[in-house]
This record gives sequence, structure tokens and C-alpha cells, in this order.
Amino acid sequence: MKFNVLIADDEKNIREGLGKALEFDDYNILLAKDGLEAWEKVEHEEADLVIADLKMPKISGEELLQKVVESYPTVPVIILTGHGTIESAVKAMRAGAYDFLTKPVNLDRLSLLVSRALSNRKLVLEHRRMQEELEQQRHFRSIIGKSSQMNQVFEKVQQVAPTKASVLITGESGVGKELVADAVHNLSNRRDKPFIKVHCAALSESLLESELFGHEKGAFTGAVSRKRGRFELAHTGTIFLDEIAEISQSVQIKILRVLQEKTFERVGGEETLEVDVRIISATNRDLKQAIAEGRFREDLYYRLNVVNIGIPPLRERKEDIPLLVSAFVKEFARENGKNVEGVDYAARSRLYSYPWPGNVRELRNCIESAVVMCKGTIITEDDLPPSVARESESEIIKLKVGTNLTDAERELIRATLLQQKGNKSKTAEVLGIGRKTLHRKIKEYQLEET
Repeated sequence: MKFNVLIADDEKNIREGLGKALEFDDYNILLAKDGLEAWEKVEHEEADLVIADLKMPKISGEELLQKVVESYPTVPVIILTGHGTIESAVKAMRAGAYDFLTKPVNLDRLSLLVSRALSNRKLVLEHRRMQEELEQQRHFRSIIGKSSQMNQVFEKVQQVAPTKASVLITGESGVGKELVADAVHNLSNRRDKPFIKVHCAALSESLLESELFGHEKGAFTGAVSRKRGRFELAHTGTIFLDEIAEISQSVQIKILRVLQEKTFERVGGEETLEVDVRIISATNRDLKQAIAEGRFREDLYYRLNVVNIGIPPLRERKEDIPLLVSAFVKEFARENGKNVEGVDYAARSRLYSYPWPGNVRELRNCIESAVVMCKGTIITEDDLPPSVARESESEIIKLKVGTNLTDAERELIRATLLQQKGNKSKTAEVLGIGRKTLHRKIKEYQLEET
């Protein structure tokens, strides 16, 4: 991302000299000869940083500062002043200026101030962009991702949701299978009907059977009254059977009957009940292996697996990490009443290089901890849990065999940018390519906010 730096000074030599000095830092330079011209450029050319002389014709630096602070509060302003007007510069700082410099300007000091101010500006713009992307995904509720793998998941969800087909969601623990189930139901014609969830692994065989199908009074010890089961409660709606691989053969047979005949009996009952229920199931196990081992019925598998939605692990879709981090930072900052706005480069590099064996669930817990431990407004490496901060693979890129060259190049550039903390000159040097080539590829691969 190339920032627009506006330099406003009525002395031509100063504004042009400062402009040429900052051009070496790869900024897009805008020049204004007075405060009025500067304000017009702020409004029409989207300045990311304003460097303004305190004393200018038409509109003074103080007035320009006031206008920028009121209308564009996230755009930093650096004030230039002579030695005799330092009190005015201090007053400008109180009015919202980012910092001030005395003339003649120390160019090294100027370069450092500009770099710091624009780093904060970058975080603000990144946060805004992330929020826009999150807003675009409202209809998927809490599912967050922009990778090609997750886009395929979104497409499948949208295509299967309006149908009556059974859906089997597969993936490792922590990838968000329940969120996908929510999306399928919420985008279906049954969205206003019951959505019942059952965690199959949490109940014993006898309890699960009663939970799913209900029981009659006296069916077993402790059955003091009739109980309606989850299938009955889900009538006309959807039932989500999480960890479906953990159910016993006897319960599998009864679920198969519901799928085939849409009927069942309560435990201990004789009355046959009819239900209209859509079944969404999920597992982190290999059901085909379970079938081969005789632990899962093949006929039930094919009834459940009419449409399969596989959720990739987080380590295979790392481009989703910045978006997930942004969402979690906002969520936990709000929950804990903290003014945490983002993550610095060092911490971001750790988050990106960590393999996330616990997937999105582990990342979510990590960011919650980091927000709680953060002492300032930006999460640093020291705020991360020790397991994440300690383990890093920043020198290694892991790619699946068969990854196409475009994706491999994108991953290499992204990882090198993180390793070099966003320094494009060093990144281009390490990769052995020109800066123009690097800038073109960063834009092509949408890596501006990596």
C-alpha cells in the first residue's frame, strides 16, 4: 500500500525539499503552497498524513489541524514550526497533532516520525477493511474467511441450503463445523423453524437414544413422565447431530429409519410418530475407515452424506488468519472493555507461522488471552500465550504437494513480507526481484495488509 503524504508550506524550497526526501521512502507526495490548497487536497485526494507549517496564508496550520481533526480524525498531522513558536506547537499537540518538528527539519527525525504515524494509520485502515469484509459475510453469521477454500465452502452452503438434502460436515476439531451447520439452517427455507443441536459424543448409548427419540413414562428407571425427543422437537425444522461417528449401531439403525421412512417410536412406546426433519451431521473422524472396521453402517453413511462439506484446517488457509484475528480482537476488546485496536508485525508473524493444531478454536482462545494481557492499544509478541510466542516457523514455508505456482508464489511473498516486518525493500532484496515487480505482485495478490 502506497501512502499519500501531503506537505503544506508557503516556502517552496522547504515543501519541495521535504517532498523529495520522503519520495525515497516510497510515499506518494502531495504539495500545497498554503492552508486552503492543503485542505482541498485533504478532501479530494485522500491524504494519509499531513505535514503542515504552523504559519501559512489563507488558512493557518492551526486552522488546518482543527479541520483535519474534526473531519478526518484518523489522519495524523505533523506540525512544522520555527524555534520561536514552540509554545504554539505544544498547543497544536494538545489540539490533536501527532507531533511537531522545528525548522530546519532534521530529515532522519522526519522520516522516523512519518514511518511511525503511517504505521498507526495502516492499522486503522486495516481494521476498517476487515470490518467491511466482515460486514459482507453477515449472511454466514460467524463464519469468517476469504481464502479460496472457504469461498468453496460458502458456495456449497449457498447451493445446498435451500434444498432438503442431508448434509455431512467433515473436518478436524475446532475448524467451525457447527458454524457451517448454523449457516445451512439459517439460509434454508426452514430458518424460522426449530433448529435442534445434539452432541452425540457427550451422551451414553441409552441416554442418547432417549435424548433423540424421547421415552414413555416407566420406560426405564427414572422415567417418571413422558419426554419428547429431539427429533420430535425438530419437526418441520433441522436437527444437527454433532460427532455422528460416536453413536452406537442400535442408534444408527433408528436414525436410518427416520431418514428412510420419517418415522420412529419413543423408547418404551408403541405409537409410531411421523416427523419432517432435515438432518445435518458432523464428524472429525474418517467414516469410511469406521465402515471398514464395522463401527459405522454404510447405508447410514450414504443417507447422511448426500452433500459433503469439508472444512479445511486453519494451517491450510492461513490467508484467513488476519481476518479472523481482526474479528476476535474486536469481539474480546468489547467484551473486556479494553481499547485494543490491532496486532503489531512481530506478533502477526508469530500468529501466521504457528501451525494451529486446535484450528480456529485455538486461535480464538489465543486472541482472547492476548487482548486480556495487552497493556496498550496494540497486541505485541509479549502478549501472546507462551506456546504461540515460543513456537515459530518463520524461516519455513509448508506447501502441499500439488500447490499451483501462483499460490506458492503468493505464500512465499506473504511469508517474506512478515519476516521482514513489512519492509518492501528488504523483501524484494531477499526474493531477488525488483521493487516494482514486488509492488505489482503485492497488489495482484492483495497482500497490502498482510
